[in-house]
Amino acid sequence: MASTSLLKASPVLDKSDWVKGQSVLFRQPSSASVVLRNRSTSLTVRAASSYADELVKTAKTIASPGRGILAMDESNATCGKRLDSIGLENTEANRQAYRTLLVSAPGLGQYISGAILFEETLYQSTVEGKKMVDVLVEQNIVPGIKVDKGLVPLVGSNNESWCQGLDGLSSRTAAYYQQGARFAKWRTVVSIPNGPSALAVKEAAWGLARYAAISQDSGLVPIVEPEILLDGEHDIDRTYEVAEKVWAEVFFYLAQNNVMFEGILLKPSMVTPGAEAKDRATPEQVASYTLKLLRNRIPPAVPGIMFLSGGQSELEATLNLNAMNQAPNPWHVSFSYARALQNTCLKTWGGRAENVNAAQTTLLARAKANSLAQLGKYTGEGESEEAKEGMFVKGYTY
Repeated sequence: MASTSLLKASPVLDKSDWVKGQSVLFRQPSSASVVLRNRSTSLTVRAASSYADELVKTAKTIASPGRGILAMDESNATCGKRLDSIGLENTEANRQAYRTLLVSAPGLGQYISGAILFEETLYQSTVEGKKMVDVLVEQNIVPGIKVDKGLVPLVGSNNESWCQGLDGLSSRTAAYYQQGARFAKWRTVVSIPNGPSALAVKEAAWGLARYAAISQDSGLVPIVEPEILLDGEHDIDRTYEVAEKVWAEVFFYLAQNNVMFEGILLKPSMVTPGAEAKDRATPEQVASYTLKLLRNRIPPAVPGIMFLSGGQSELEATLNLNAMNQAPNPWHVSFSYARALQNTCLKTWGGRAENVNAAQTTLLARAKANSLAQLGKYTGEGESEEAKEGMFVKGYTY
């Protein structure tokens, strides 16, 4: 199989490298070469992006010790479901108020290195009139952007899905870079109860690879997210078996598309039993299976593994991450959580201005817990009952 290597190491990205005050700072793109080899041939091709050095710096910044990603890229429709759960109407003003609460939490950058935004948020200002992107950068948090257009039925499959959004992606990612985004996210899913079929796996892998190549060409670090859905009664061994095939296919097509591994981040599911399985797994078992799969399938050139929570409870997601960091890993093993960071925060806020400080304190506590888990130092002491509540929703879409 082809492999990629960067010839020159790069330092961590400083926030002045991508934004200076209110305006985006444009930098002269750099270049690098990628060497592809197999048994019969050896050829040198141009790197996937002329932004090679910058991509590596951005990826290293996001994959920095004790920090992870806040996923706040819910579509307006999904954000509406979250707001409805606390009795708020789905209006732009309410979405703006909630997102302002998240990005402006004092000291958030101590635990969060990147924030994935929905397109509306990337161009949105806070309730105080300051650009969301600028607020993040001031906290030393790299702004990111969700670029896929969602899941649709995959014709010819076993009721499976594929992710759309490649049409026009090059122009969109170029515009997002100008707006201040420095990484991107594309989520596709694989369902174990529905197969997965070879067609669905190949479609997922190919789509992720094309997206990754296009994003790098625009200067955005691609988060590669092949989510294995929690739906089902299968055991942890079945999850491992499916994930092993999916990850292999994904990295095969990433290499086929000349994607630079040093300039991506992987956002996989942890290897767990299905949500409806009778036998549950301990954090130690989840860590053992997941780390074994990482070692067997993921090149050490990839800077960061940013796990999704996928409907686990806040506590469960943190405990599992902590168990994976009890010994050194070749990659930065961290988190890219949405509900597992926001659930208690949202409930605490309840749409009331007088609760903003309390909600931000809750968010910071959750972020700090996962920061400690990334360092392997989380103990689980003092967790609330709400943090133990499962968040799995069968057939969940967003």
